Amino acid sequence: FETPNIDRLAKEGTRFTQYYAGSTVCAPSRYSLMTGFHTGHAWVRGNGEIPLRPEDVTIAEVLRERGYRTAVIGKWGLGRTGTPGLPPLQGFDESFGYLDHRHAHRQYTDYLYRDGKRIDVDPSKYANDLVTEEAQSFISRTAERDQPFFLYLNYSMPHAELLVPKDSMAPFAGRFPETPFENKKADANPSPKPGPSGGYRSQPTPYAAFAGMVTRIDRYVGELVSLLEREGLDDSTLVLFTSDNGPHKEGGANPEFFRSAGPLRGIKRDLYEGGIRVPMIARWPGTVPAGRVSDHPWAHWDLMPTFAELAGADTPDSIDGMSMARALRGEPQPTHEFFYWEFHERGFDQAVRHGNWKAVRHGLDQTLELYDLASDVGEERDVAAKHPEVVKEIEEYLHGARTESERWPVKDKPKTASDR
Repeated sequence: FETPNIDRLAKEGTRFTQYYAGSTVCAPSRYSLMTGFHTGHAWVRGNGEIPLRPEDVTIAEVLRERGYRTAVIGKWGLGRTGTPGLPPLQGFDESFGYLDHRHAHRQYTDYLYRDGKRIDVDPSKYANDLVTEEAQSFISRTAERDQPFFLYLNYSMPHAELLVPKDSMAPFAGRFPETPFENKKADANPSPKPGPSGGYRSQPTPYAAFAGMVTRIDRYVGELVSLLEREGLDDSTLVLFTSDNGPHKEGGANPEFFRSAGPLRGIKRDLYEGGIRVPMIARWPGTVPAGRVSDHPWAHWDLMPTFAELAGADTPDSIDGMSMARALRGEPQPTHEFFYWEFHERGFDQAVRHGNWKAVRHGLDQTLELYDLASDVGEERDVAAKHPEVVKEIEEYLHGARTESERWPVKDKPKTASDR
């Protein structure tokens, strides 16, 4: 299947092939993007309903200080009702969509949230259609005010549950050798139903559903870019297209079938490249070079300082990110000496990128695996024994790479390959 509108973004902008998510699952990745911290220093280092704190400074707060109108539309995941993480308390003038991760698994629902307050929506309407309509309204209304804006637009697709309207499924009917996904719980039927369900709804044709979801998000991208053009905002708007982690296998998804991670090893919940290296396309006509492919490495925690520099704003002194504004313009750009990730769901995993070297460790008392990404992007050959000097340098970095956290203690639990 094809994605002509996303392809157009790449043709008219720059595609960054070595861009990284903040984590390998949703919540910490989004926290990193919003606040400029990697998971060694972040308040949120794993999934769960952990809200932003009052003292956290978000991109929205930084840009609103410079006169930007700010909105988060779609999935939020950093604070529910009654917590300090609600979007209106974190710098957003407008918000619409899902507040928590579990609710965002439902592609049809009878309620969403506007500005932190629950509202009823038509359960027969596809939620991502509602999200797109809201994004279009925000852009048009802000254009009428002639006010600069920051829109953080989060689609909950092609995440599970794998469910998409018939018009997006129809082109793929019968095209793939399907393995049906069945959830036998009584309230997890395959048809749209208001309210919560007992897990992902059954899907008899998950490959067709996945393809339909990807092509539908491509359609949304085309509609939004066309709107920017009609509003006369095209040349003054930076559009970034990226993801919060690698491909998943929940709800009947099979990342191997469509080679969703390409040549990369691993998927969501891995700290190998397939779990954390994600797409990044930047389009800004006249500013970001068109038709360019860049291997400059950067990550979610660089977005806050990048946006701040472009808007002439200040950022907190303690963040881990650095501005990549020059990289966006196609100019020479320094990057981090070290990139760091940690993950707590299956013990304590760590990963470091240092130049073209990539290190992964499964447990604090385990030896580092070392890969040369320049010659082994699939992380197939552990060369730690051949490069003890590189391992030593990375180990020295790791001594100060993270702050201790009572919420995220080190759980030293060696794992077998099957556990990983």
